[in-house]
Amino acid sequence: MTPSVEIRAYGEGTGKLVLPAATHRLGDLDPAEVMDPLPEAGFLLFRGFAPDLADFTAFVKTYSARIVQDPARSPHCVEIAQKVDAGTAAMGPHLENGNGPFGPDLIWFLCEKAAARGSQTTVCDGYRVWDRMGQRARELFTAQDIVYSRMVEEAKWKAFAHHQMEDPEGLEDITVADIRDLVSDVLTLDDDGSIAYSYRTAAAHPTLFGDRLSWANSIFGPSCDSATPRVTFADGTELPAWLKNELRTLTEEVTEELQWQDGDVALIDNTRVMHGRREIVDTDRTIYKAQSYLGRHLLRRSV
Repeated sequence: MTPSVEIRAYGEGTGKLVLPAATHRLGDLDPAEVMDPLPEAGFLLFRGFAPDLADFTAFVKTYSARIVQDPARSPHCVEIAQKVDAGTAAMGPHLENGNGPFGPDLIWFLCEKAAARGSQTTVCDGYRVWDRMGQRARELFTAQDIVYSRMVEEAKWKAFAHHQMEDPEGLEDITVADIRDLVSDVLTLDDDGSIAYSYRTAAAHPTLFGDRLSWANSIFGPSCDSATPRVTFADGTELPAWLKNELRTLTEEVTEELQWQDGDVALIDNTRVMHGRREIVDTDRTIYKAQSYLGRHLLRRSV
C-alpha cells in the first residue's frame, strides 16, 4: 500500500516533518501514519494539508479519548480549539499544565496565519536535556521530587473545578470540597476564598510512550492565569542558582523553533517535550491550541 505521507527529519533532534503524498487531507490519514512516528519523534509538524478549523477539530478528536480546555482561555474557544493569545512576552520551556496534576498527554497547534517575522513556538525535548545534564544535577533530580506551591484566587479555582468535573453543578455552587476531590495534594483555604496548594512530582520521569527518563517540567514555565508558583525540592529547599543557570543554558541549547507556515499543524508529546515561544514581534498571527488525552487503543509503548 502506498504511504499517504512523506516523513522527513525536522530540526537537529528527532522531530519529524510530515508532508502529503497520496492525500492532502488530514482526515484521510491512517491513524498509524500519524501516531507511529510520535514515540520516537516527540513532536510532529504536518505541512501542506491546508486544514481549516473544522478539519483541525476533527483531526484532534480522531486521536483523543478526552479533550480538555483551559478555562482561562474560554472566551476565545472555537469548539475544542482555543486561541493562543496570552500576551506577547517570550515564554520558557514548560509542559502544558505541568505545575499541577492535570497535564494532558498531547498538545496540538494549528497555525491559521503565520507571523511575518519572529514569534516562533519553541520545542525542547526532555530526553535531550536529561542525556546532556551534568552528573551533579542528575543526582539532585534523581534523589528528590520537586514541589510547585502557589495561591489561586477563588474565581479561578472554582472555574477550574467546574471545568474538570464530569457532572458539574452550577459554578456558584462549587465549594472547596469539590476542588479537594480533584486534587489530592496539600491544599488550604484562605480567608479571602483563595486556596494555597502544593503539587509534588518528579522533574525527570517516564513518558507516555516508555520508561526512558525525560527532564520535562514547568520549572521555567509561565503562569498566565494565576500567581507564579514557587518551585522547591520536596524537602523544602530552594533549587540552587547554579542548578537553575545550568538548566537554563542547557534547555536553550537543545531548544528548537517551529518556523510556522500558514496551515501548519503541530502535535507534541506533552509528557516528554516542553514547549514555549519567542517574543511575539508580529501580533498579526493566529494560532489555535488544543490539549487532549490519547485514545488508549492508539498507545504504542517503547523503551
